[in-house]
Amino acid sequence: MNLQDILVEARKWSFTTGLKILLIVVVALILMFLSRTLARRLRTFFLKERKDEESIKRAKTLSTLVRQVLYTIIIVISAITILGALGIQIGPLLATAGVAGVALSFAAQSLIKDFINGFFLILWDQIRVGDVVEIAGKSGVVESINFKMTVLRDLAGNVHYIPNSKIEVVTNMSKEYSGFVYDVNVSYFEDVDEVMKTMQAVDEEMRQDPAFSADILAPLEIFGLDRFEDSSVVIRARTKTRPLQQWRVAREFNRRLKKAFESRQIRMPFPHITLFVGQDKAGQAAPLRIHLEDK
Repeated sequence: MNLQDILVEARKWSFTTGLKILLIVVVALILMFLSRTLARRLRTFFLKERKDEESIKRAKTLSTLVRQVLYTIIIVISAITILGALGIQIGPLLATAGVAGVALSFAAQSLIKDFINGFFLILWDQIRVGDVVEIAGKSGVVESINFKMTVLRDLAGNVHYIPNSKIEVVTNMSKEYSGFVYDVNVSYFEDVDEVMKTMQAVDEEMRQDPAFSADILAPLEIFGLDRFEDSSVVIRARTKTRPLQQWRVAREFNRRLKKAFESRQIRMPFPHITLFVGQDKAGQAAPLRIHLEDK
């Protein structure tokens, strides 16, 4: 076959098979563009005119997953159609793929479990993009979630890729609202009622502050004197905040509480030691020498 014959055959291929492949690629790109548009429309539908943070995170997660599923379907169908346009018999390939799929399914049980767990995580709305969660021994902000894995970024900036099959328990720290539990230690010599009134006063002050009033959803809930420690008593309380704002509110509350304790001369705990000098049977005790220095 000379060069002229090759050019003729190439021209024929371009106007037949090549044109078909080009048309398939163009249609696939158009469908992917429409899928992206549909995902945006679904995001608006999922929101339903709600602008709260929880609804936005859920809508973003669901629209992203819909787009990924549509992209996968379009790519697979396009690839099969291109193979058919090239004259490759699809039937034997599909039959071979089916047999291989059955064989691989036994070796890919964890992959199947990933997809099943991922499906129910999304269906039951347990995790959304932007949530702060603890899963599989790791905690952080959910950066992405799909049917295969969940990606977290922790406070230090480390990224954790967690297969969904490894997720057995989900602790979501930003679902609808958040809370922070305070364990306030004070000296045994302090009036517990006065300490609790001081905590309430600090909470009231913060709820009147425009910088924090929108983040605090309810007044401070004081449970009371929780337990006795070696050198202190522990008063437990809890504050309810908007999602992901509990740490910011807690740090400011602790700062203001310390200043309030100082102004009211409420002492923080310090170690106490009680010395007991033993006695013998005659009631005699060893001498205890104490030396005091005047400073």
